[in-house]
Formats: sequence, structure tokens, C-alpha cells
Amino acid sequence: MNYQDYIQEIEERKSQGLHPKPIDSADLLSEIILQIKDTNNEYRADSLKFFIYNTLPGTTSAAGVKAKFLKEIILGESVVEEITPTFAFELLSHMKGGPSIGVLLDLALGNDDATAKPAAEVLKTQVYLYDADTARLKEAFESGNVIAKDILESYAKAEFFTKLPEVAEEIKVVTFIAGEGDISTDLLSPGNQAHSRSDRELHGKCMITPEAQDEIKMLQAQHPDASVMLIAEKGTMGVGSSRMSGVNNVALWTGKQASPYVPFVNIAPIVAGTNGISPIFLTTVDVTGGIGIDLQNWVKKTDENGNPVRNENGDIVLEEKYSVATGTVLTINTKEKKLYNGDTELKDISKSFTPQKLEFIKAGGSYAIVFGKKIQTFAAKTLGITAPTVFAPSKEISIEGQGLTAVEKIFNRNAVGVTEGKLLHAGSDVRVEVNIVGSQDTTGLMTSQELESMAATVISPIVDGAYQSGCHTASVWDKKAQANIPKLMKFMNDFGVITARDPKGEYHAMTDVIHKVLNDITVDEWAIIIGGDSHTRMSKGVAFGADSGTVALALATGEASMPIPESVKVTFKGDMKEHMDFRDVVHATQAQMLKQFDGENVFQGRIIEVHIGTLPADQAFTFTDWTAEMKAKASICISEDDTLIESLEIAKSRIQIMINKGMDNHNHVLQGLINKANKRIEEIRTGDKPALTPDANAKYYAEVVVDLDIIVEPMIADPDVNNDDVSKRYTHDTIRDLTFYGGEKKVDLGFVGSCMVHKGDLKIVSQMLRNLEQKNGKVEFNAPLVVAAPTYNIIDELKAEGDWELLEKYSGFEFNDNAPKGEARTQYENMMYLERPGCNLCMGNQEKAEKGDTVLATSTRLFQGRVVEDSERKKGESLLASTPVVVLSAIIGRIPNIDEYKEAVEGIDLTTFVPSIKELVTVGH
Repeated sequence: MNYQDYIQEIEERKSQGLHPKPIDSADLLSEIILQIKDTNNEYRADSLKFFIYNTLPGTTSAAGVKAKFLKEIILGESVVEEITPTFAFELLSHMKGGPSIGVLLDLALGNDDATAKPAAEVLKTQVYLYDADTARLKEAFESGNVIAKDILESYAKAEFFTKLPEVAEEIKVVTFIAGEGDISTDLLSPGNQAHSRSDRELHGKCMITPEAQDEIKMLQAQHPDASVMLIAEKGTMGVGSSRMSGVNNVALWTGKQASPYVPFVNIAPIVAGTNGISPIFLTTVDVTGGIGIDLQNWVKKTDENGNPVRNENGDIVLEEKYSVATGTVLTINTKEKKLYNGDTELKDISKSFTPQKLEFIKAGGSYAIVFGKKIQTFAAKTLGITAPTVFAPSKEISIEGQGLTAVEKIFNRNAVGVTEGKLLHAGSDVRVEVNIVGSQDTTGLMTSQELESMAATVISPIVDGAYQSGCHTASVWDKKAQANIPKLMKFMNDFGVITARDPKGEYHAMTDVIHKVLNDITVDEWAIIIGGDSHTRMSKGVAFGADSGTVALALATGEASMPIPESVKVTFKGDMKEHMDFRDVVHATQAQMLKQFDGENVFQGRIIEVHIGTLPADQAFTFTDWTAEMKAKASICISEDDTLIESLEIAKSRIQIMINKGMDNHNHVLQGLINKANKRIEEIRTGDKPALTPDANAKYYAEVVVDLDIIVEPMIADPDVNNDDVSKRYTHDTIRDLTFYGGEKKVDLGFVGSCMVHKGDLKIVSQMLRNLEQKNGKVEFNAPLVVAAPTYNIIDELKAEGDWELLEKYSGFEFNDNAPKGEARTQYENMMYLERPGCNLCMGNQEKAEKGDTVLATSTRLFQGRVVEDSERKKGESLLASTPVVVLSAIIGRIPNIDEYKEAVEGIDLTTFVPSIKELVTVGH
């Protein structure tokens, strides 16, 4: 893009009420610099503004050009009246690493004291240094350079942190109720606007509604000394996904600008919920130095015996402890760690202000602390001194005589920088090495921006494997995807990540669902996985869904930091009925847990340690995947040795397919994973290191026993869109059996797809068609059925086994990779659609059901507007069920009754599950 193109783009954006797009291109900025140097240039004044206030920092190509020009000004090689050398240093200080650090080191380690000293002062405030930068400092110090020693001494004292202003003792907030009930991050950053996430100002326009944005602006005008606090009344804030773009949007509307010289990058949002903040969303709030508050302003009403009071529907009655109605002015006291209304204390909010969280708030975000600790350690080591204690020590909880849960074992095994020989239990703060990292395509562009802003150029050598998917944009190869995806794939491929698309075009694009690929490339159940999606929940290892920034941090450093979570143990008893599918067991687990604990979700924010025993990784993934909807932080599968070996053999074969396609890189990452899998299989076979199990004397927050005997009907998760209590709508907690619907509820569309299905599900579709064909002569669809296999290898296997042929016979549409759809489908006919592997309807950013439809889906998302939007005639609703229920509903056009269902699945091999007969624990550790 040249300058005239940029001006034209600015005019186009003006018509949308948008400011100029921040500049990341070296060519454009070089042209702007030439116009600044030409004192008579008609565009000079604007060019100066663009250079100073509108250029992206970090490792963008524009940042390299900006840093070089500022260096010329400091050295007197270029003279710009409006940018003095002092101001040039200030601008360098806001560029967050990369080329700017290179320039500052050139100046600081040079021979001219007049420039070396101010450069050193700026360097002392910077933390985004990488190996090449620290190597230069170390070399200069060892050569006797006094300035290098001065910088290192400052780093060892962590003056980049200690000299920052302290967190304000009192923070005034004005409340804004963003919604009643759980607030999905889809409300803050809708999936159908995913294409604009990297354009922060444009994306900000989609938060909640224009009316809500106006109300926020009005509150800010009325209370200029207060921050607007977004609240989920009677619900949890930020369920569904971590979604950095959601936090970015909240910060854009309610936070403060991180740097006067970088547009639309805001920090310090304040969010709250009656039931707190979703764990993965809270991590994202920490990334921006924000505050997340668990209000608990509605509590269970109890009778004189202390038992919860229920209404006529059997629901627990809540009563308001204190009001946070929109426009209420409250005070957060960060010293006392309490929430006040005037002088009245409302709530102890200590959990929002742990020593670590206070550091994030002070530093403007968690990254600065992560990098700061590394730079302090490096400096102290180089100087040969012990680093003084500046940062809050990691909390280390070790309980004598108490065994370890599975997650405690994994964290202890992967921990770095902890006291040697000390076993840590839940609640301990731990820095851990990350083995596998996943980036998906609608957050990937933001991850690449984060990597640029933290000046990272290559993947950390300690990461075993990383994958960039193309699944969220697989359905429609439209102009937005064509503009964004190739650019993303090139960046990630250059960075050292295995990419779904080959920037060189040498291998066939793979649109496989990211979680499925991550599940295959995880070849050690002791692994820690970080992925840019809430459904990063592998059935091997422990996986954490994360925002795009935490993914960037994991890619750049190979590390993540978090407290070891508490665990809830899930075991099974009884026998699974022949006509039930494992998806029904998954839904029943949630329903039975809520019943066992009087409506309290004991899974929320904790690890679900599921003793799956005999179920291989593909099928077990259906359980771990759903734990995002259970609001758990993550899930761990405890498997029998033979089952784990079977899963690893399958993973090996799939990684080999990726290698055969030509997807491995020069580091031979994929081959390295196969080698690791072989080693792990050998360890299990020889008994040197059996499959991971918790200790017999481990301590759990709660234990849930799922009774398979009482699961006699298919279970459906219902968004309950017409519930009188708004807070009960669109949660995943309303689980109903088939009989509830009386065989009468009309279904407008069925969807079999997303990460919740595996090869067995697609075989169920073909077996049902075969069954019904034999019985009726042919199959007629009374509603459309959309089928999207999660991966290409499933299709290849179905072709080899004869199932795909039957699916093709009944499909009215089959995807074509050589001519992918250019537009999202808006209307459907009563037939089967065989869609390209990928997320499809579940993502909601490309394909959608027709407005107002009642959809029955195998997917994970029932949030308002996600799979289906409301129409004027009726609300759209997305009910979630097993594959056989969805297929039969599409064929008959309504939810079947139990007899119709049993008849349709007779003789079909559903996903069955037989619990382990032995207890899967380690005695003594």
C-alpha cells in the first residue's frame, strides 16, 4: 500500500466512523518518512501524526523503519523540528522490543556518552528482550563496558517494575449490567465478526449493542472519575471462550490507553459477575492488567433449617444481598481488598488482588511480569549475584502426607523455578514448561500481532510441537478469509509452527478441527497444552484454553504461569444401555453433578479428573471437550495402560499422514513427536512408567460418581430460550431427556459436526441411513442435515470402509476443495449437505442456520446468535444432542419419541463405554 492508497482507505473508514488504520507496513512508513523530511511537502503534517501516533510497535516491518529513523534523529543524521532527540528516545521507549531494543543497544553500547546514557535510561524501563539482545549486553559487560554493567544492575533490581507508579488504593467504579445470566464472550466479541478482530477499532463496534455502547459513554460522561465496570448479573462473566478480542473490546470502551503513541490498544478493564469470571476469560483479563470480581450479590435463599428454598419448578430461589444496578457508584479498595458502596462494605474481594494480580495491574499486564522476571534472573546471573526479592514469591503449598492428583503430578513434573525437592499441591503458583501449543485461525491474526508486539520472531526451542489451524474459516473461502488466512499461515510457518496451509503451496490445505489435531499431536499424557480456544481440552495430558496473547507467550517463551487448580474426581458405576450413546453419558454427568450438589456447579474453575479407563482418546475427547461447557478449567483422562497405548498408536499414524503430506518443517517437529510417542509406548509396555494415575491418598474438592444405570434415554442440552427467568436461558445446565419433548418438538435443521464428533459418529450416520433404507426403501429428509467431518483422515477412512459412498448417495451437496464455497449458505433444502472438514455451524462466523430455526446439533454452542440468530417470528434455538438423535430428528423433522429412537438405532454400534473394573490410582508416590 502506498500513501495515496492509505489516504483513500482513510476516507473509506471515515464513512464508517473509523479512524485511520494503524500502520504495520515498512513501505508505507518509508514513504511517510520521506514526506516528513521534505519540509515543503503538502502531506507533511499528517505524515508526522501518522509516524508518531499511528505506527504499530514491536517487530512489525513498520516498527523497524520507525526505530531506524529515530536513531538517525538521535545521532543528528536527520533533523526534524517536531521530534527532538529527547522525544525520539521517548518514542523508542513505547515501542516494546524488537528493532527498538536493537537501536537502544546500539546507542547505549556506543562510544558517545551524550547518547549512550539516555539510551541506557530508556533500556532500564524495557523488558521485551530476547536472546540476541541479552547476549549483546552480556558480551559488553564482560568486555568491561560500564553502561552495560549499569543496565544489568538496574535489571537485577527490577527497576523496570519497582519504579512504576503503585496501584491506586481506591478505584471508583460505576456499574453497567451487560446482561442477566451467564455472559458469553460472543456478546463481547461476536463470532460472526471474527474477520475484524485484528482491526481493533472496527471490531470494537460489535461489542454488545450500539445502545449499550451509548449507555457506557453516557455513564463515563456522568462519572468522569470512575471506570465503568461490566457485570454479568445472576451469572458468570466470559463463559464460552477466553477470547482476547472480548477483553480488548471491553478495554477499548471502558479501559485506558496503554500508550499515547499506539492507537486502540487499551488496558485495565474491570469486569464482574454474580458467579465471578470464567477461568479462561479471567486469564485474559490478567493479560491486560484488568480486574475481575466475584460479586456473589445473589445468594441461595434458605429456610430455618438452612436448606435451600425452591420455587414451584424445583429451582433454587435466589435473594439479592446487595444491588449493583446500572449506574451504582462503588469503590474498590485495593489495600483492604474490599468492595464498598460509600462507607458500607459489600464484599471481601481478596481473590481479585492476590500479590501476583496486583503485580499484573501495576505493570499493565501479565506479560510484562513474565518477561520482567526472566530479565531479572538473567541480569543477576550475569553479574554473579543473587537477585533481590522484588516480585511476590510464588505461593508454594505442600501438605505432608497428602498424595497428588493427576494435575498436581503434571504440574510438579513440568514446573520451573520452584524449591527443589518440594511437592506442590493445589493453590500453589507455578511456572510450567508447555509441550504443545495450538493457534486457531480466527484468533491467529491476533496471536501474530501479540508476537510482533512482544518482539518474538521464532518459536521457543522447548516447545515440542505447535500447530496453526484453518478450521474456523474452513466453510467459506470468501474475500475475508482470502485476505487473512494466507497472511496468517505465512507468518506462523516462518515462526516455526506447523501450519494447516502451506505458504509455498506444496501440500493440500488441511482444514481439520484444531482440537482434533492437538489431540493427535499430544503424545504424552504428562504434557501441558495451551491453545487459542476454549475447547483446547485434550484427552491426553492437561490442556488449557487460552486467549491469543497467552498462546503468543507460550509460543515465544515455552512457558505459562498459573496456580495449580483444584480437582474434582469423576468415576462411573453401573452399565451403559445398548441404545445410549456416550454423548448421553457426558450430558448426564453434568445433570447428575448438579443434582448431587444442590445446584452448585462444583466443576466451575476446577480440573475434572475423569477416570475414563477403557475409552480411547478420540471417544474420550467427547467428554473432555464438553468440560468447557461444564465451566471447568480443564480436564484430565485417567486411562488404563492398554487403552493409552492404543490411543498413542492412532496418534502416531495420524502424525505420519501429516508428514506424508509434506507438513513437517526443517526442525522435523512431527517426526520428533512420533519418536516421543514410541518412547512413551515403550515405557508403558515395559512397566518403567505406567499410564498416569493419581495417588490413592490425593485430595479432591469433590467426587462425582456417575450412575450409568439411570441413563435410560438420550439427553439433550436445551438453551430454554423462553424461560421466565432470563438468567436461566442459554446456559448448558438445562439437561432434559427425550420424553420431555413428547415426540412433538419441530426441528428445522440438524447438524452433525464440530469437535464433539469422531469417526464413529460419521459411521452412525451411514448405519442409520442404511437401517432406514432397508426398512422404508429410501430415506426422505423432513429437515436439512448438515454433516461436517472434523478431519480429512476420517473421510479417507470412511471411503476405505464403504461408509462415504452411502453418505454421498444421500447428499444433495458435497464440498469440493478445488472450488470451495465463496459465500455462506443462508437457506437450506430438506436434504443432506456434506460440508468441508472444520467447525462449520458451531463457529457462527461463516455458516449459520436460517434465522429463527430450531436446530438440533452435536456441537458445543447453544448461545444466543451463535449457531442460529433470532427472527421476528421466533427465537432461534440450538439444542445439543447425540449423533443418532440429531440424524433421526432431521429425517422425521421433529425430536423423536423414545420408541422411534430405539427402533432407529437397533443393531447400530453406538459409542459405548464400559468403565474400568479396577481403581486407577497409584498407592504411595
